[in-house]
Amino acid sequence: MRESVNRPRSVSVRAAGRRAAVPLAAGAAALALLAGAQPSSARPLAWGAAWAASPQLAATGFTPNWSQEGFSRQSVRQVVRVTEGGDRIRIRLSNAYGTSPLALTGATVARAGKGADVEPGSVRELTFGGSRSVDIPAHGELRSDAAALGVRRLESVTVTLYFAGTTGPATFHAQGFADTYRAEGDHRADPSGRAFTGSSRSWYYLSGVEVGGRTRGSGIVLFGDSLTDGFGSTPGANRRYSDALAERTGRPVLNAGIGGNLLLNDSAWYGERSAARFGRDVLDQPGASTVVVLEGVNDIGFSEAQRGPRPQPTYQPAPVVSTAQLVAGYRELIRQAHGGGLRVVGATLLPLKGSDHWGAHAARVSDEVNDWIRTSGAFDAVVDFDKALASKSDPDRLAAAYDSGDALHPNDAGYRVMAEVLAGVL
Repeated sequence: MRESVNRPRSVSVRAAGRRAAVPLAAGAAALALLAGAQPSSARPLAWGAAWAASPQLAATGFTPNWSQEGFSRQSVRQVVRVTEGGDRIRIRLSNAYGTSPLALTGATVARAGKGADVEPGSVRELTFGGSRSVDIPAHGELRSDAAALGVRRLESVTVTLYFAGTTGPATFHAQGFADTYRAEGDHRADPSGRAFTGSSRSWYYLSGVEVGGRTRGSGIVLFGDSLTDGFGSTPGANRRYSDALAERTGRPVLNAGIGGNLLLNDSAWYGERSAARFGRDVLDQPGASTVVVLEGVNDIGFSEAQRGPRPQPTYQPAPVVSTAQLVAGYRELIRQAHGGGLRVVGATLLPLKGSDHWGAHAARVSDEVNDWIRTSGAFDAVVDFDKALASKSDPDRLAAAYDSGDALHPNDAGYRVMAEVLAGVL
């Protein structure tokens, strides 16, 4: 499957608000079947999101990654664990922050092996509208055709992308807490990972993996910041609270967290504000029925951190925000969720005393926000992470057994507790 052997035509796909799988091009059904895609005359599949990552603008200042340099004549192999099984698989790619079309030469999907290896015999070539190559417009996204690879729930799969040209800065997800691999040249079909000598802990262009073949409609989207993203969990071990929830409930769980994300403001480092990305990252997930909102601690805490002894250049913008402003932000997310037919669960903010986000203003506003979440009735249900993870001797502080070490982010044990209490209200 080297580029010197196969030089397929490419197809451009336009950006759309709520996107579906790209239909097969006329006359390409035989090619699509060889690649494992569903023929256009087949009965439509029921699709459900099985894994997700929220796209971000290229940035390298806060975690080492390849986003600003992009890729040129390189293969990128990404390993993700799906939270639902199915008879078919397709991927979702994002060029949301690209300023020019992204030329993807080809892509494959396979069952994961150890490291960058894949299971022999499981490699499937992906097509896009029946074509192996595709141009994704600037600010656009697309889904691949269906490929005939059955996957089991909680199984890891790899997606390998090859770029024969130069991409420029890459739309990515900064904090994947899982290894992504890079190789020089075209190695998308290689079962062995020997050529993949570079590694990163971010995801590039890949924003979703979806499975088909069963009835869908029970997916849970976890929406938030680094607490949802999994900061403080063991890298490479699938110990985020989204992982623990998928294991505990048996339902598809989609992680729509972005470390540092803000409820009220856009950030060059930490993504668009919650209301601006909610449609793409939550409402466009097929099969989702519930969203859990855990957002706001950075809006409260960035201004406190900037007044501290070690202000962070990435903690911008950092205005002092009021409880009323945060409540208005939550109400907008609730409005969007209900407009999309989703049940919305409000999560109280975790204790933050002792962290760089803590101060007199943060103490008062976080208490007021949590009281509103518990008592307003604005959410369809409430999960009280604050009480579940608080120290018994000092309720404003994370319990030592659940603290990853910064007094702000839970460790693996803390994330398991979050999953347990959330499972009880779903």
